[in-house]
Amino acid sequence: MNRNWNDGLNLLSKVTPLRALNALQVLGSYFISKLTGKAHHAGMPIAISFEPTTSCNLRCPECPSGLRSFTRPTGMMESGLYKRTIDELADRLLYLIFYFQGEPYLHPDFFELVNYAHKKGIYTATSTNAHYLTDEKARKTVESGLDRLIISIDGTTQDVYQQYRIGGNLEKVLEGTRNILKWKKELGSKTPHTIFQFLVVKPNEHQIEEVQRLAKELGVDEVGLKTAQIYDYENGSELIPTIDRYSRYKKDGEGYAIKNEFVNHCWKMWHSCVITWDGLVVPCCFDKDAHHRLGDMKKQTFKELWSGALYKEFRQTLIRSRSEIEMCKNCTEGTKVWA
Repeated sequence: MNRNWNDGLNLLSKVTPLRALNALQVLGSYFISKLTGKAHHAGMPIAISFEPTTSCNLRCPECPSGLRSFTRPTGMMESGLYKRTIDELADRLLYLIFYFQGEPYLHPDFFELVNYAHKKGIYTATSTNAHYLTDEKARKTVESGLDRLIISIDGTTQDVYQQYRIGGNLEKVLEGTRNILKWKKELGSKTPHTIFQFLVVKPNEHQIEEVQRLAKELGVDEVGLKTAQIYDYENGSELIPTIDRYSRYKKDGEGYAIKNEFVNHCWKMWHSCVITWDGLVVPCCFDKDAHHRLGDMKKQTFKELWSGALYKEFRQTLIRSRSEIEMCKNCTEGTKVWA
């Protein structure tokens, strides 16, 4: 069976009657809001992102962790706060992503966090730069029950890879990948579904075919070609690809503009959210510095904040005029081209 089919069936196996009902409630309230122009919400999140840590070993441009440019505090997620949140959401939550900013494998209890959600039947995923996938940690990754592992590989040669992954070592990435695939085979596990994520930028766009070939040679399940978010895109950037298909931006007079149509709705605001390492709830992954703090898991339950006044006001602002929300102006909802 195709490995992507295996992953899809694995995700479907996590769907319970209550999770399916919750998804219908969320979807229905989203369409009602679009039709009426009045923000209405029912149900709980279908997916959430948890930030294990803001720490990172690399210094990638266009990344607050890499640039060390956060305006919010940095640190490691406390396990108790995480478990309390999972306990509250587990019966309706389908998909859990262990990533926002930082390198998840730097969290000392990472495998315990994954396994806690796995035991509750939640589909779990993470994204890593793969520098910490030693033989021991690769085995623990497979044993933890992690369902999806996204490995960032933005070049197939060291000279190209290090232009974006500053401070990174491509051979470590490849070694870590081999370790994961070895332990999947030795333990007879179909998970984690492994993905090479290739952030297409001008310096590496000539290696797209090479990364697809490399993934096939190694036995990686999938390749995701991701478009890059550029902060100061209006004035252009050496990172903007010349291949139009892989660029979020288009030439606009002397500068650049986002390609996609700007609309006054966003599915993410209805079905998912992000929880920072210290328990702040923010709308989505574009709010890197947690400017839009819609709740605090240290002070309230998730249900209270999810249906609270701040969330209602934010969703209504988005429905009324998304252009009022600064972070939305550089959003393409994470465009990817799957290969």
